[in-house]
Amino acid sequence: MKMDKITNERVHDSYYSVKHPSGLRIFVYPKEGSNSTYAIFGTRYGSVDTSFRRSDEKEVCTVPEGIAHFLEHKLFESEDGDAFTRFAKTGASANAYTSFDKTCYLFSSTENVYESLEILLDFVQSPYFTEQTVQKEQGIIGQEIRMYDDDPQWRVMFNLLKALYHHHPVKIDIAGTVESIAEITPDYLYRCYNTFYNLNNMALCVAGNIDPERVLELCDKMLKSSKPVEVERIFEEEPAGVVEKRVEQKLSVTLPLFQFGFKEAAGHRNVKELAQMEVLLELLASDASPLYRRLLDANLINTASFGSEYFEGPGYAAVIFSGESKDPDAVAKEICNEVERLRKEGIPQDAFARARKALYGRNVAALNSAEAIANAMITLTFDERELFSYIDALATVELQDVQDMLEKQLLTKNSALSVITPIK
Repeated sequence: MKMDKITNERVHDSYYSVKHPSGLRIFVYPKEGSNSTYAIFGTRYGSVDTSFRRSDEKEVCTVPEGIAHFLEHKLFESEDGDAFTRFAKTGASANAYTSFDKTCYLFSSTENVYESLEILLDFVQSPYFTEQTVQKEQGIIGQEIRMYDDDPQWRVMFNLLKALYHHHPVKIDIAGTVESIAEITPDYLYRCYNTFYNLNNMALCVAGNIDPERVLELCDKMLKSSKPVEVERIFEEEPAGVVEKRVEQKLSVTLPLFQFGFKEAAGHRNVKELAQMEVLLELLASDASPLYRRLLDANLINTASFGSEYFEGPGYAAVIFSGESKDPDAVAKEICNEVERLRKEGIPQDAFARARKALYGRNVAALNSAEAIANAMITLTFDERELFSYIDALATVELQDVQDMLEKQLLTKNSALSVITPIK
């Protein structure tokens, strides 16, 4: 089994990459002097994957909304107890999360690292679902869903996604609805598990105080080979335009919350295009930008909450600005005005250079954190990108490329505003 050493001369760092015989992609990033180790075992399977076709089947399978998140909860359980109890004995801090496009199981530890890694590899590969445990979990997750119904940060996001997307399941709550999870059965869970928890669809990223050889020895011992199965994700065709331009909801908040989004064309971006988008957002809305200063001087935003992100996944992409504001509509208008100004006047060379340097610096500094490394690697891997290539792209992105991207992105006609206002 070949262990490839990936080295980057720009940052003077290396990690190891292995395609294991079981089908699993393994990445080990040793950090000398690190006090802790961080490991993520993930699958390219998220809340949007509710309709799919396996390569060894002809029929499309449609499953209840929220099942990826439900499966994440259930996987911690076994006939002998739950994985959290096992991790407690090694002193590791364990967790898991389901996003729109992936499900990840993780732990952080300063001791008993290999024992904790063995637990991680074991329970994720050992599903155990019964009618009784599924019914119990339906009640627990039902309460979680009702809690999110009153969460302002959660609602402002999904209200925006529902305003942006006509059909794509990204607009559906990750946890599903009380009605949809009531349809989940052990058969559905095993069906999804056996489809998406195939090791050929998964990756393991370990960073920190770790020995690559010992990681591979443990993987040889623990990994269960699986037959390669390709999965076609089925999405209804999504129109280019938005559903509605503005949506508002009243909840218990002190100041109005907002998310202002631009719906973009979906499709895979390479690391160069991703770097261009990240630099564009940095020079548009970072705390060093003219827009940020104007909004702050006008008391339209506060320093703690305002931010931006490029939000992407299978079949969807958007640029989103968010924060608190006494006048979200004015913030949205200022953002559109700044985009138009930069289109007409061009991006200043000094602003571009400052944004590129700041973004590159933050990404290089993140290589000192085992947690940041592992999280970045799992995300980039599932997006068919590579960590050092992305950092190189940030260092070499050119102004004209960013200006060309701005001409085609952040179009006001494809924007929508979501606002949460205080209950009077």
